[in-house]
Amino acid sequence: MRIRVLSVFEHVVYHCWVVDPVDPERPMLEVDALLRDGDADSGPLLLSIADYIAMVGGLEIARPCLDRFREDGRIIDHLGVAHLAFPLWTPVVEPDSQPD
Repeated sequence: MRIRVLSVFEHVVYHCWVVDPVDPERPMLEVDALLRDGDADSGPLLLSIADYIAMVGGLEIARPCLDRFREDGRIIDHLGVAHLAFPLWTPVVEPDSQPD
């Protein structure tokens, strides 16, 4: 599953959408957002579990994935809300901004 991130503030993903829904057990973040100091410079990016459940199509589909994420230590509490942690993510590079 590929998730395009449109806004991040202090590590929390606020706006995103699914680019490719295949393989929800292996979600990947593609960040297409302006990142300022403190947004993503230390620590993982955080996607709320509620957003993840909605993106995969409901709790029945999400439950086995969430169990695995929990076993792997990827579900963390941030300000009282459960989030899926992404220690690795990929910045989106627009084709016209790539070096020749």
